[in-house]
Amino acid sequence: MSSSTQPASLNPTLFERAKRVIPGGVNSPVRAFRAVGGTPRFIARAQGAYMWDADGKKYIDYIGSWGPMILGHGHPAVLEAVQKAATEGFSFGAPTEREVELAEEILKHVPSMEMLRLVSSGTEAGMSAIRLARGATNRPKIIKFEGCYHGHADSLLVKAGSGLATFGHPTSAGVPPEVVQHTLVLEYNNVQQIEEAFALHGKDVACIIIEPIAGNMNFVRASLPFMRRCRELCTQHGALLILDEVMTGFRVALGSAQSLYAKAIPGFKPDLTVLGKVIGGGMPLAAFGGPRAIMEQMAPLGPVYQAGTLSGNPIATACGLATLKEIAKPGFYESLAKKTRSLVDGLQTAANGAGVPFVGDSEGGMFGFFLLPQLPQNYTQVMKTEGAKFNALFHGLLDRGVYIAPALYEAGFVSAAHSEADIDATLEASTDIFKLMR
Repeated sequence: MSSSTQPASLNPTLFERAKRVIPGGVNSPVRAFRAVGGTPRFIARAQGAYMWDADGKKYIDYIGSWGPMILGHGHPAVLEAVQKAATEGFSFGAPTEREVELAEEILKHVPSMEMLRLVSSGTEAGMSAIRLARGATNRPKIIKFEGCYHGHADSLLVKAGSGLATFGHPTSAGVPPEVVQHTLVLEYNNVQQIEEAFALHGKDVACIIIEPIAGNMNFVRASLPFMRRCRELCTQHGALLILDEVMTGFRVALGSAQSLYAKAIPGFKPDLTVLGKVIGGGMPLAAFGGPRAIMEQMAPLGPVYQAGTLSGNPIATACGLATLKEIAKPGFYESLAKKTRSLVDGLQTAANGAGVPFVGDSEGGMFGFFLLPQLPQNYTQVMKTEGAKFNALFHGLLDRGVYIAPALYEAGFVSAAHSEADIDATLEASTDIFKLMR
């Protein structure tokens, strides 16, 4: 068929239609490809480690719906559980046994939590955990870190202030300055700043909320001294430590990221944990939880109010429960981590061979990389990556059938469905692109 008679691509056509009825043509900003340029791919279906766009082009998928698809798309056991649940009813607005089963399964693997509340999104879970922390401590101020994302609740859409331990400024229209006046934004992995913040504001701080591995400035770990000091200062000043494990929960280890820190820091555990993504298996489901004494401050037992019509949705809980049972099988995480590490090591070798600055890191089924000579420790260092080089890498991979996150500051995800051949194909494509970038 000659080029003149080739059918037009559906992706641009769909994007134009979408832009007429949806702001920016997307329902979550990163999907618009604004950071990398070009036309977003409209996905028609997915199976295992692959996605197919509206034109029928196949991609090796390293987004995994931004983390939930740890088993890959359409895992038979999960699909069977969801199909069965759908025949029983879509939503009841009343308690179900499966909610209890899912809660029990989560608590079994995350011992810092004795009780939890199921909700429908990570934003909702993070927002509710902060409200609970404020209610439990009767304090107004919260501490977050630049580069960590905890959802789009008003008090969390804030950038760092102009000086050390100063309050932040809204990063979104529609958020009045007075809404974020109680939010302190500090530098990730900066022990001195967190110490000075508590020295200045300790009696008013309700909580620290932190991603133990920040996945929204690509992949940046909280150092052991930094995490240890966060725990110590919260304990000393009566504040709560909230670990936002929406991304890392059940993704980096069966016990989530907190289990990794507990191995290295004796007695370490958070006061509250926020979970999402994997616990829903791809369905809209999240949770927050902690010790019984704190969680019993929630309505209907206590004065901290939270509610949700679709919380504990029976289809979402079926999907999440089936997923958790699969990933709890012996050897699952060892195999997943090996695959992920082989991908990152292979990318490093390919970049080194082409003389392209590159450094990567991974844990479990989560990975990240930077076109830098060494791993960054905070958002300012992450920002030194050259966007143009990343864009060239992204589009080169996309053209060759490899789909990574369409943004420099997003982590990537490997699933149990990825094969050695998938990894090899990815590395072959990457080697070609790195040579062109040299």
